[in-house]
Amino acid sequence: MNLSRIMSIDYGTVRIGIALSDPLQIIANPFKVIQNSGEDVFNEINSIIKSEKVEKIILGLPVNLKGKDTKKTIEVRIFFEKLKNRISIPIIYWDESYSSVEAEEMLKRMGKSIKESRKVVDKFAASIILKSYLDSIQ
Repeated sequence: MNLSRIMSIDYGTVRIGIALSDPLQIIANPFKVIQNSGEDVFNEINSIIKSEKVEKIILGLPVNLKGKDTKKTIEVRIFFEKLKNRISIPIIYWDESYSSVEAEEMLKRMGKSIKESRKVVDKFAASIILKSYLDSIQ
């Protein structure tokens, strides 16, 4: 039985949201938000990979409504290249369309203020991306 986790990343130039699956790879859980501060990001991701026994990363890829790359898409692709040179597990792009909007709506329904939401929205967006991926492999 496979008991390793899958990580998803919602990349942002200021904050990076991280979500992890449970060991059975059924449930997506918001995990943490990392400040995007250069090389430290990769060290922190590597640390999570080791401590949480992560076998694969799902990286949210933003595209516009016509399926075309945006400025943020290019930033995510650059991040992907840097990340893949620093880790030894597979990274898969996954459509992240509307994940942040959906996360904001979820937090609003939970009664979180805008100020509170800003601190955690990225990890909730990452969990929405991960849930979409997990649903596709079930």
